Amino acid sequence: MAIADRKAKEKEQLKTLILNSARKLFVQNGVEQTTIRSIAKNIDYSVGTVYLYFKDKNAILNELHSLGFAQLGEQFKVLANVEKPMERLMAMGRLYINFAMENPDMYELMFTLKAPMAVLNESKKEEWDEGKSAFGVLKTTVEQCINQHHFEGHKAEPLTFMIWGLVHGMCSLQISDRAKAVHFENEDQIVSAGYEEFLKILKKL
Repeated sequence: MAIADRKAKEKEQLKTLILNSARKLFVQNGVEQTTIRSIAKNIDYSVGTVYLYFKDKNAILNELHSLGFAQLGEQFKVLANVEKPMERLMAMGRLYINFAMENPDMYELMFTLKAPMAVLNESKKEEWDEGKSAFGVLKTTVEQCINQHHFEGHKAEPLTFMIWGLVHGMCSLQISDRAKAVHFENEDQIVSAGYEEFLKILKKL
């Protein structure tokens, strides 16, 4: 490996290390309580090193937010060739749940913490592009289901919001340990099991 290539790889690895450190601290301690200094200390690097990669805490927050949605989008790409929209819709929910359960810190940052949205508002950004895009993919699939005579009598946008809200709610309850506190018979599988019960209802519409 050439020296330039090795240095580029090392820089990318350090950037990833900074992002991973920040993500954990944002979720554990809150965004307000997390500082560039605490992020640097967590990975045993100087504050100046972190500033070489990110101009401030908001830049880290924005990058993590975008990275999370990019990762979720990659998951959904495998469904592009699923022709039947109802099958695609059901698979999307399963992928969404898997992503949330496998990446709880990132999921909380994407969908639970208020800070990323506050940063967007401060930057005068009128639309939440990542959220709009993710919702659009789901809505398009729901519209295709309606066109194939599923969900007759239902409106695409509020129905899409309801589906998203239900799946998100189950994931959030599990990640925040609210679901575990109820002591279900099979705590580790309750979100997936709940989703499969929801699909039984959805199939009847």
